[in-house]
This record gives sequence, structure tokens and C-alpha cells, in this order.
Amino acid sequence: MNWQDEGFILSKKKFKENALILEVFTNKFGKVNGIVYGGTSRKVKNYLQLANKIFIVYNSKNENKIGYFKTELVEAIAPKYFDNKKKILCLNSISSLLKILLPENQSYKNIYVSLVEFLNSLSGTNWLTHYLNWEINLITSLGFGFDVKRIPELNSKKIYNISIDNIDYKIPTFLILKKFDNISIEELREGLNFSRSLMENKFFIPNNIKFPHSRKLLETKFSVVN
Repeated sequence: MNWQDEGFILSKKKFKENALILEVFTNKFGKVNGIVYGGTSRKVKNYLQLANKIFIVYNSKNENKIGYFKTELVEAIAPKYFDNKKKILCLNSISSLLKILLPENQSYKNIYVSLVEFLNSLSGTNWLTHYLNWEINLITSLGFGFDVKRIPELNSKKIYNISIDNIDYKIPTFLILKKFDNISIEELREGLNFSRSLMENKFFIPNNIKFPHSRKLLETKFSVVN
């Protein structure tokens, strides 16, 4: 099997003396693993950073065995934010969530497009709002969504108590109305709490999987969106 595509780096680990196993989220083929020979060399490893966008040439002689990547940098995303701990936590959170939640070799075009849109907004001041919007889209696209159509008088409160699968949550009104302008930090915190709790109860706890630490830190380590 041979193909070419663009994608974002989700994880990497050393493989033998001079190689890496790279996990990427691609546009057409979803989450894919591949061996990068020479991946530990200075020239290559410098751009194989989490969340960086790369061009991939994939080759595999056997569908039941891991294939091989030839890589080329498309966009160095992570280095733009090395001086911003919160945004690096955000990129780590995205990588961890996609690594855990996505099945291998299945295309998720909607999630990929949503991720591209978010990364384009990460340099702005309203990046955390855009991140939460991306996270809710991820949850919905993977079938963990929620139905809140029966809640009356949506505009009268900022926070609503709802029950999803017999579990109680607090959900900010802006997530129900899909209105992401002029959102306070307090509302964002409630939104992040709701999103995390929903993912935990829908997927992580039933499958006995640990929730990503970087995502928890993102929820607790910010006081000002920058």
C-alpha cells in the first residue's frame, strides 16, 4: 500500500538506533503509524515536533505490518508557541485526545478540517474559545454528542443543569446556542469542565483509560486567555 498525504504529528517514540515510530493524523487516511528511518538525526528530529504539519509518503508491503514514512515539513506549528505554556498545553492536549480517541486508518474529514481551522486561530486572543469549539466538534463527530433541544428559555441563564445518560452536568448556554462571541473566562472554564466530564463518562471511564494530563492542566492552569 502506497499513498501521499499531509497530516499532524500526534506522537513519536524511538525505534531501534536511528529510527522513530511516528503517529500522525492525516487528511485522507486518518490516524496512521509509520517508521521514520533517520528520524533521530538532527536535521529530521528538529521538525518532528508534536502538532507540526508534515507531508508524508507512506509505503507498506504488508497491510498487517507497520509501514514506512518519508517526511517533509509543511508547517512548524509547535515552535511558534514554545514561549507560551498554555498554548503548548493546548497542542499537547489535542495530540493526546486524538491519539487516544481516534481509531486507526479511518478518515475523519470533519475533525481534520475543524483542527486546521482551530490551529489557524491559535495565534489570536480568543484561542481558548476556538479550542473549546473544536473539542465539542470532536465529541460530536465521534458520536459522544448530547441533545439539549428541550431546554426552555435558553437566553435567560448562563449555566444550565442537564442530565445526559442519567448523569448530571452543568453546561454553559453558549455551547447550546453555538454562539462563541464575548464569552467570559468563567464560562469557558464551565465549558471545559463540561467537555472533559462528558468525554470521561462517555469514553475514558467505561474503557478504563486514563484521561490526558495535559488536558486537565489546560483546564486548571490559565487565568487569562492570551
